[in-house]
Amino acid sequence: MSVLAYDGMSAFELGIVTEVFGLPRPELDVDWYRLTICAEGPVRVVGGATLAADAGLEGLAHADTVIVPGMSNVRGDVSPALVDALGAAHARGARLVSICSGSFALAATGLLDGRRAATHWRYAALLAARYPAVHVDADVLYVDDGDILTSAGSAAGIDLCVHLVRRDHGATVANAVARRLVVPPHREGGQAQFIEVPVPGRGEVTAISESMAWALANLREPITVDLLARRAHLSTRTYLRRFKQTTGTSPIRWLLIQRVQASLPLLESGERSMPEIAAAVGFDTPVTFRHHFTRAMRTSPSAYRRAFQDRAVTR
Repeated sequence: MSVLAYDGMSAFELGIVTEVFGLPRPELDVDWYRLTICAEGPVRVVGGATLAADAGLEGLAHADTVIVPGMSNVRGDVSPALVDALGAAHARGARLVSICSGSFALAATGLLDGRRAATHWRYAALLAARYPAVHVDADVLYVDDGDILTSAGSAAGIDLCVHLVRRDHGATVANAVARRLVVPPHREGGQAQFIEVPVPGRGEVTAISESMAWALANLREPITVDLLARRAHLSTRTYLRRFKQTTGTSPIRWLLIQRVQASLPLLESGERSMPEIAAAVGFDTPVTFRHHFTRAMRTSPSAYRRAFQDRAVTR
C-alpha cells in the first residue's frame, strides 16, 4: 500500500492513513498492511514542517492500493507524472482511493469518467465543472466503486479507511481498529456529509442517542419508529425530524444498516445458519435479510461468508 504526500498538504489526512494502515497491529493476528509514503520531492506541510518521503512516485509501482489525500490546490493542474503513475498503477490492478479533494487527482487520470465519486461538499461543484464526465455526489461520506473509492472531507477519510479494513479483513478486525481509533466502527457511505439544519437541543440529542443505544442492544427484537420515539419521550413526528437532523439519515435506514453490520461477524464465524443469523439481527425471514444485505453490501450473505472463510483459510 502506498500513500501520496503533496507539497502544501495538511498532515492530518496523511496521518489518518498512517494511523490506520501504517501502525503494526500484531494483536489482530492478520497479515497487516505494509505502507510506503511516496512524494515527488520534499513536501512542505501546513504548519511549516517538511516531510522527506522514503520513495518517489516509483513507490506506486508495487502497491496494491494507492491512497491520495486531499490536494492543496484544487484549481491547479495535476502533474503529468502523477497522472501517469496513477494510471499505470490502476492498469496493473491496484485499487485507487482518494480522501477529500484527492478526487481531483483521480479525476485527472480519466478513471472516474462515467463513475460516481465523492469529494468534500465545498469542492463538489468545482469537481463536476472541471470533470463533467464524473458523477459527483456531494452528499455522501464515501463511494465504494470496487477498484476506485472516494471519500468526502477529512473525517469521512477515517470512515473510508476503516471500510477498507472491513473489506480486506472483515468486521471483527475493522471494529478492533475503530476501537483503537475511538471512532464509530461503521458509518454508512451513503450517510449525509453534514446535517441539514442546526443541531437540536442537547436533551433531545441525548434522548435520541439513548434510543439508538437501546436499539443496538436489542436488534433481534421488532423495532418500530413509534417504539424508538417512545423510548426518547418524543412524538413520532418530532423523533423523525430530530433523528434526521442529528444523524443525516432516517431511523429505518439506520436500523437496517446496523442489522446488516451486526450480521457480518456472525457470517465470518461460519457457526450459524442463515435463518439463525437473520433472526439474531432482527430480520423477519432469511429472504428479507438477503435482500437488505445485498442492497447494502453489493454481495449476498452467502458470497460474503465464502469470501471471508476463504481468506481465513489462506492466512
